[in-house]
Amino acid sequence: MTALQTALADGVTITKRNILKIRRAPDLLGGAITFPIVFVLLFAYVFGSMIELPGMSYREYMLPGIFVQTIVMSAQITGYTLTLDLQKGIFDRFRTLPMAPSAVLIGQTLGDVLMNVASLVSMALVGLVVGWRIHSAPHEAVLGFLVLLLFAYAFSWVTATVALSLRTPEVFNNIATIVSMPLVFLSNAFVDSTRLPGPLQVAAEWNPVSAVIQAIRELFGNTSAAMPVPDAWPLRHPVTATLLWSALLLIVFVPLATRLYKRAVSR
Repeated sequence: MTALQTALADGVTITKRNILKIRRAPDLLGGAITFPIVFVLLFAYVFGSMIELPGMSYREYMLPGIFVQTIVMSAQITGYTLTLDLQKGIFDRFRTLPMAPSAVLIGQTLGDVLMNVASLVSMALVGLVVGWRIHSAPHEAVLGFLVLLLFAYAFSWVTATVALSLRTPEVFNNIATIVSMPLVFLSNAFVDSTRLPGPLQVAAEWNPVSAVIQAIRELFGNTSAAMPVPDAWPLRHPVTATLLWSALLLIVFVPLATRLYKRAVSR
C-alpha cells in the first residue's frame, strides 16, 4: 500500500473509533442536532416576522445562512476533541501503534462530517416545517449539500490546527468562539451585504462564509431577481469561489495540522 492508502485506511479506523465515542456519549450528537434547530426556530419566528425582503421569504433567505453557521460552529468539535485527547494522553498510545501520523486527524475530521450530516438533515426537516423550500433541480440541491460538507471538512482542518497550537480545551473554546462569531455574523448569512456600510460590506463580500452561503442559496433556488447582486467576484461566482476556498484551506492546513500533531506526540 502507498503512504496515502495507509493514511486513509488508518483514518477510517479512527473514524470508527470516534463513531463509537458518539454512541457512548449521545449528548454530543444531541447537541449537534438541537443547537441548529433552536436557531432555525428562533430566526424563523422572531426575526422572520420582522424582516422583509423583495421577492422572497426571509425564512428561505436565512436557512442557508444557518446551515453554514452550523457547520462553522460544529467544526469546533474537531479542535475540542483533539485538545481533550491531548490532555488524556491518548495520543501517546497512538504513537506506539504502526499507523500514519495523519490518521488521527483524518479520522477526527471525517467523524465530524458525519455529525454535520445529522445536523443538516435535522435542520432541513425543521426548515421545511417553518416554510423553507428548495426550488432548484434535484441534482443542484444535492450539489448544494455536497458543497456544504466539503467546506465543513476543510474548515475542520483549520480548527484542528488551532487546537494543536493551543493544546487546552478552555483556551481553544475561547479563541474558536472569537474567530467563528465574526466569520458568521460579518457575512451575508442574515442580512443583505449590500446594505452594510463601506468597509463592512467589503469584508462581508470577501468573507469565505459569504461565498458558501451564496453558493447554496443559488443551488437551492433561494434567491430573488429583485435583490441586488454584489459586485464582488466571490458572490458573482459563489460555487467556484467556495471550491477554491475549500481547496486552499485543505492545501494549507492539512500539512500544517499534521506537522503540529507530530510535534505534539513527540513531546
